[in-house]
Amino acid sequence: MRLTVALALLVCGVAPSALAEERGSRARVSANGLYSVRSVDVGVGKCRLEMLKESGPLWSADVCVGTVDDLYFASNDGEKVWVLYPLVEKGKPLPSKKRTKGQSLAWARVMVAAQFDRTGQKLQERRLTELMTTKQLSEVRQMAHHLKWLEGTLGVPGKGPRLTDAGVVEFEPVGVKTQRLTF
Repeated sequence: MRLTVALALLVCGVAPSALAEERGSRARVSANGLYSVRSVDVGVGKCRLEMLKESGPLWSADVCVGTVDDLYFASNDGEKVWVLYPLVEKGKPLPSKKRTKGQSLAWARVMVAAQFDRTGQKLQERRLTELMTTKQLSEVRQMAHHLKWLEGTLGVPGKGPRLTDAGVVEFEPVGVKTQRLTF
């Protein structure tokens, strides 16, 4: 069976080693069903953000805007992408001789969502501290170097992130009411 697949790939002009290197995120469809978006890891430090139509690629940008494990959402015009980062590295305290009370929350000042255009240019971003109050931050699951903050992902109970019929990305940070991101 494997030999048959390898021969079929060779006949098509695709080397089996080239396929093994690429790894893609789950493609997510826009609210109107016309577009889908995904990220492709094409090798060490090389990524591609792809917007697809049913007939084939609409555009792609050779940029790393996240990993294949992050969540990608396409706009209804196929021009923009929101990325949610369910597992983020903790923030580091700002270098300062005097420690202030705010520096103790440096771990929470991390970017957890960003919007990009077709060139991979960041249009806007959201930090965890913008989505949660200081009191709510105690609900965030802290690991040694990373945070789990998003319900319905990575074993955190709750409703997972979704794209509404109106083209709005909805999600729940742990212990917080529904948040919305518009294109």
